[in-house]
Amino acid sequence: MHDFVVVGAGPPGSRFARRAAAAGRDVVVFEKGSIGTPLACSGHVSDDVWEYVPDDARDELLQNRVYGARFHVGGPGSKAYPFYKSEPVSNVIDRVGLDRTLADCAREAGADVRENHTVVGVDERDDRVVVEVRTPAGDVETVEARMVAGCDGPTSRVRRSLGLPEPDELLHGVLAFDEAPDDGDLVDVHLTAPTFFAWRIPRGDAGVEYGLAAPPSDDVSAMFDRLTDAYDVTTDHFCSGAIPVGPPERVTTDRAFLIGDAAAQTKPFTGGGILYGMTAADVAAEVIDPRDPATLADYESGWRDAIGTEIRLGSAIRRCYSLPEPVQRTGLWALSGEIGVHMDRPSSFFSPAHLKKLFSRSNRENAPR
Repeated sequence: MHDFVVVGAGPPGSRFARRAAAAGRDVVVFEKGSIGTPLACSGHVSDDVWEYVPDDARDELLQNRVYGARFHVGGPGSKAYPFYKSEPVSNVIDRVGLDRTLADCAREAGADVRENHTVVGVDERDDRVVVEVRTPAGDVETVEARMVAGCDGPTSRVRRSLGLPEPDELLHGVLAFDEAPDDGDLVDVHLTAPTFFAWRIPRGDAGVEYGLAAPPSDDVSAMFDRLTDAYDVTTDHFCSGAIPVGPPERVTTDRAFLIGDAAAQTKPFTGGGILYGMTAADVAAEVIDPRDPATLADYESGWRDAIGTEIRLGSAIRRCYSLPEPVQRTGLWALSGEIGVHMDRPSSFFSPAHLKKLFSRSNRENAPR
């Protein structure tokens, strides 16, 4: 019997598998398709991502460096409010390559990572979890483990099979790509989508990413078409997926736990979840003992201690997206300029470095036009 069955080989699942296997646990990971595909997430990440991959992977994964963002209240051509740093704020990476690199790290640590294996059933018992898995040949096999980690995304089968609460909401996100190279160092953010936003991300030689997210009741595809029409571009490689926002009150049962998008461990103000999910994965690997279900309570409290404040502050930022346009413009004007914040940590807004820049209005005179 395995110590852990991990469902899903995205960044949180592979990170947990790597850490758990390195600690001597018997870990098997099931990914329903080929790792990293189909692409459903942006590859815009903070510098912290490099802490999770081998040093030699950086050159292969990096596509562009970003120094800030231009915020718009309206579509392309509307007034831009720049936020920037003198050093890179973030990176644009090969998102598929990141998933595969992290899965390779899990394999090297001793985890058994199996692609094209679809989990079709999860049965939690007093002393184990029984997982039914459809193999590439179409057969259904039964696998037993002391615990199961649900790392299987926003519509998690593990979560729903075990009756765990749903995230507060699921947004509908779409993105596509223009192949024309663009090594610009600022992303564009448009506060035009109801309760969320649209974006344009230069990806160097890999082209430009356009994306948008909004509540599923809205016609997101039509809004996306209006965005790309306004930029006068034709895109391809269209991707679509759910974005969970707002973690549920409970992400564990007696022998199961959720990590990453399955637990809505995402930034409410962008929907990104790579860093938050891998942070939670590290907490899980450190505190959960597969032979002691009581340690799941340590995970529940541990991951919330690690990223809960950032999620709450991120929710406050998200509410600003729905403010009246004149208020948004005033706020962006007042805050724009050189910044000292970390893109994944809203709490850094209150750091001495950022507050110093915020109250130094002379910085705005040198803002890029």
